[in-house]
Amino acid sequence: MSDRFHKIFETFKKNYREIPLVPVSDTPFHALVAVMLSARTRDETTAVRCKELFEIASTPQEIASLQLEKIEQTIRPVSFYKVKAVNLQKLAQKIVEDFHGEVPKTLEELTTLPGVGRKTANIILARCFNIPAIGVDTHVHRIANFLGWVNTKTPEQTEQELVKVLPKKYWVDVNQYLVSIGQQYRNNNLLAKFLEENSLQP
Repeated sequence: MSDRFHKIFETFKKNYREIPLVPVSDTPFHALVAVMLSARTRDETTAVRCKELFEIASTPQEIASLQLEKIEQTIRPVSFYKVKAVNLQKLAQKIVEDFHGEVPKTLEELTTLPGVGRKTANIILARCFNIPAIGVDTHVHRIANFLGWVNTKTPEQTEQELVKVLPKKYWVDVNQYLVSIGQQYRNNNLLAKFLEENSLQP
């Protein structure tokens, strides 16, 4: 099974295209904000909103002191922007007050932040701190099931099963590579054609 994973990851790495959130995620805090705001919103939309937000307020201290209405106005095209604006302000305040202005580096601490669940926390651990963690969004869930790695109904179940079957050396890269491939091949017919062309039939 590990040889199969190796070939898939090498192919996905070769075909990787930068995820739209990457250019606006140059610090752990920026990455955290971008991933949190991206829930149920296309990355392209989130990236534009993040860029505008960070031009106004770039640090936890600055966002914590922003008026809520200003945050709402700036991120408005993002889905559930009112709820996310409240969470973003509280998240920034908690980082300042409880973590000395630094994004924490453990799952337990990250998930104490408003609006941050396991998926977001795991993505930040892997992408920002190179800590093995599997962040499962819709792309990872879909592709992992399509490839037959897991047979699950929810992203939460997918994370639990991937931890069991995916060698730990792939955990840091799995979200980034599968999200990139998932964004390029947004339905299973396109994905199947890509896999066939690369001799990666599930």
